[in-house]
Amino acid sequence: MRFDIQTPLGLGSLCASVLSFFCGEEGQQQGRISHYPVLPPSYPLAVRNPYLSTWMPSDRVQQLPYAESQFWAGQELGWSVMVRVDGQAYSLMGVPDLEGSGALPATVRHAEFTATHSVFDLTAGSVKLTLDFFSPVSPSNYLRQSLPFSYLTVRVSGSNGRDIQVYSDIDGRWTGREDRSVLDYEEHDDGLVIHSLSVEDSAKYAEASDMALWGKAILASRPSESSTLSASAGDPKTVREQFAKKGDLSGQEFTWSYGSIAALSHDLGIVHGEASINFVVGYEREAAINYLGEEYTGYYRAEYPTTHKALAHFLDDYNNAVLESWQLDQELKTFSTAAAGSKYADIIALSTRQAYGGIDLTIPNHSLDTEDVLAFIKELSSDGNINTIDVIMPAFPIYWVLDPEWIRLMLEPVMRYLDAGRWHLPYTIHDLGSHYPHAIGHDDQKAEPMPIEESGNLLVLALAYARATGDIDWTGRYMDIFQKYADYLVDNSIDIANQLSSNDAAGPLPNETNLAIKAAVGIKAFGVLSGKENYSRIGEEHATLFYEDGLGIDEEKTHFVLQYPGYPDSWKTPYNLFPDVLLGLETFSKDAHRMNSEFYSTVRGEYGVPLDNRQDWAKSDWNMWLAATFEKNTRDEFVDDLWAFMTNGKHNWPFSDRYVSTSAHGNAPGTPILCRARPTVGGHFALLAMKGPGSIQTLSVNKPVGMRGRNGGKPPLKSHGLEL
Repeated sequence: MRFDIQTPLGLGSLCASVLSFFCGEEGQQQGRISHYPVLPPSYPLAVRNPYLSTWMPSDRVQQLPYAESQFWAGQELGWSVMVRVDGQAYSLMGVPDLEGSGALPATVRHAEFTATHSVFDLTAGSVKLTLDFFSPVSPSNYLRQSLPFSYLTVRVSGSNGRDIQVYSDIDGRWTGREDRSVLDYEEHDDGLVIHSLSVEDSAKYAEASDMALWGKAILASRPSESSTLSASAGDPKTVREQFAKKGDLSGQEFTWSYGSIAALSHDLGIVHGEASINFVVGYEREAAINYLGEEYTGYYRAEYPTTHKALAHFLDDYNNAVLESWQLDQELKTFSTAAAGSKYADIIALSTRQAYGGIDLTIPNHSLDTEDVLAFIKELSSDGNINTIDVIMPAFPIYWVLDPEWIRLMLEPVMRYLDAGRWHLPYTIHDLGSHYPHAIGHDDQKAEPMPIEESGNLLVLALAYARATGDIDWTGRYMDIFQKYADYLVDNSIDIANQLSSNDAAGPLPNETNLAIKAAVGIKAFGVLSGKENYSRIGEEHATLFYEDGLGIDEEKTHFVLQYPGYPDSWKTPYNLFPDVLLGLETFSKDAHRMNSEFYSTVRGEYGVPLDNRQDWAKSDWNMWLAATFEKNTRDEFVDDLWAFMTNGKHNWPFSDRYVSTSAHGNAPGTPILCRARPTVGGHFALLAMKGPGSIQTLSVNKPVGMRGRNGGKPPLKSHGLEL
């Protein structure tokens, strides 16, 4: 039975009621446009993986009919949407030059975002239009989450017998090399029409400025029962002018050259009341990841191996996906507000798509074996490393909340490499490859050295996974490796050699207190994981040395110092205490946490607390980690400060996790630094994580059979007499 992409009975009213729940009566105002819940730096449009990550800078929304979208790294992407009402064409988005096209700019009225949707309301004459950009976040449904596509739904309302046509196009810039782009066009018996743009003769796994060159950009749609669909490609002015004049793209020869567009148009005919049309954009790569010389491909290809079949399913799945999304949006809104207030809920909503937008969920391309699922995460906005341990670590609170199985999915590729004996150094590897999508390890032993950082991270993540899922079989398989790194921490985490922490922009330090805290917590985590009480005791002894005995704090016992010994006036945010609290390890005493809660209000800048006393810049993920350990008043200050940065209107990047928080050293506060669209914003879920693993019920309820984790969704187990 063919899926009807018209809004199904009851879905429109559900969406309206959910929007009413979120929006109330008013949103934040900017000029004549209302923004709900706030004005973000940039609106996520199609954000699904490192190569499908399209955004609309918020300072362009006022002029949305003219505004071009951007790839996460800042490259312009041509994506336009138009409507034709009783013979008059209007641009809704992305037509930079309306002259000669016969189109008028629609009027933008409202913009909003939830965890999974970005919605823009416009008017074209007397007709109301809504652009709903929907990127599913469904980590427990591997098929849905792995599909490299995103929806654009154009809704028409208030049409009293108007003649309506709806149009969208994309251009060659989506390929990463517009000058070498080529077009393929397909029409299928089920009505599905597909434009595919690719780079001619591109090498497998090639990139240009973080854009993939070896796949294909997709624009697709199919007619509903009340529309006819036509397609064209060629010069933008010519194609758009034909739509404006005829409301139909048929009858024109397809051409493709530099600057061309690929377009689709739905003719809805006379519309009474409401109607909607779905377009799909995407970026597909059959060979998605090079894992140790073997091709891994998207999980969805086990069931839908061709582009046509995958797109047909994606459209068929729209009703189920959108229902789940509205439920997820509502639960995240409700639970995050309960955890830390409405401002925290705004932060969570903007972070969700971005946190999953740096990940590919894959299976082997040769076998399409769905029992061999691996996830790969890209270190966006820096050097592009793959499965960096200190990217997985700050992001893990979102996986803990939405589906803890993802902790294992990202660690497993690393553990297989370590288990093969190809990494010879005594501490944990930093990443699985210098640049995405090459997860080929570092047989030359030259990965970025972060000995204490990554060893502590791995042990904490292993325990977090086991405690959240009850799966002790997986951690047991690699226990010898975990013990090797625990032993390294035991021997090397008091007199710490000069080395980097996760915040490598701050430079290396010897005897960094926050690294010593991480090591103590990591040792205790291994003790609990393995049941070897001597490790738990050693971790606690290290904590006693640094807090009760005073090695890592100032003489007045007001705060942890940056370095020890002899730096009493220094400080650094001790965010590594968060896993100690989350996992209930009690490596450090409650007095240590109480001390922090009192101190950090005293070093607060214009937009919060910087990383340490040497810096003007803060890390949003680490600050939310630390906030989760605080008493309410100090916690709320940290939330308020991050929200103030997110909403200050001084920047238009995808949510930056690194920004200037204070002018103490002469920098302009409230501006981002280098980092765009990083999945580390998953760390913003730290406060919500305190409510327990897998606490969002929608995803648990909607898990398909066989996708409830390796422990079958059973309660957490006990190992060696210690509760996990």
